[in-house]
Amino acid sequence: MAVADISSIDAVQKMLADQGYVCSRALGTVVFLSLKLGRPLFLEGEAGVGKTEIAKALAAAMGKRLIRLQCYEGLDASSAVYEWNFAAQMVAIRTAEATGTADRAALNAELFSEEFLIERPLLQALRPDENGAPVLLIDELDRTDAPFEAFLLEALSDFQVTIPEMGTIKAPEPPIVILTSNRTREVHDALKRRCLYHWVDYPDFDREMEILQARAPEAAEALSREVVAFVQRLRTEDLFKKPGVAETIDWAKCLLALDALTLSPEVIADTLGAVLKYQDDIAKLQGSEAKRLLDEARASLDA
Repeated sequence: MAVADISSIDAVQKMLADQGYVCSRALGTVVFLSLKLGRPLFLEGEAGVGKTEIAKALAAAMGKRLIRLQCYEGLDASSAVYEWNFAAQMVAIRTAEATGTADRAALNAELFSEEFLIERPLLQALRPDENGAPVLLIDELDRTDAPFEAFLLEALSDFQVTIPEMGTIKAPEPPIVILTSNRTREVHDALKRRCLYHWVDYPDFDREMEILQARAPEAAEALSREVVAFVQRLRTEDLFKKPGVAETIDWAKCLLALDALTLSPEVIADTLGAVLKYQDDIAKLQGSEAKRLLDEARASLDA
């Protein structure tokens, strides 16, 4: 599917829903504008709210290749763009020396050619693709540092990179770019201004039910309602890491694997590791706390 075929915000929401991704009108709007204007989309929000999944759903829905750059502390431009295959280059040098064909200029040109180039995500995203421009996911940008942000700003402005030994490589068609951040630190304003921005929040009860029914349709409605209501109550507690939508889905699938038909304090205690990821948070829900939250969740369903 080409960008030109996407005619409305409703079409974006339906396209994503067909891939099991339920999004709000506001998120559908910013995705539509990003596609139509050719602007990178910057998504911020807590971990597990679906920022990464939207890039996967978009690529699948449009039939495009998904290229993911997973950011980490210390990531630099060369690691994100390209590397030379030094081991293969050394073999080529030894072979040329052994056969007596080591013409310096010819060998140098051969060593720094496409044959020995290892393409990393940013360079891959600039290459022509039979399915059109790919979706480039730059995930968890907040894990990197300011110098990489500055490089990224330049790369996303012109959609080109320079390899000293080969020259400048420019994308024939700009990729669809989605950047995500868990906001462990602030990303520089200059990069944000280059993008369309959206804060991906925790969904309300009705939308989380839609998401769970789309991602775990085998779960009975009664169990799904209890799971969502309980997780919604959990998010109001003073926890180190509040559960995201991903944890809601994982928990429901765990309960299904245990053939649980309804929540109980005992079932909750046995499966808390699917929804909470820190021992201090789990410890807070031992004993009567789990029953209290379950009672409150059921009361909210009856209201």
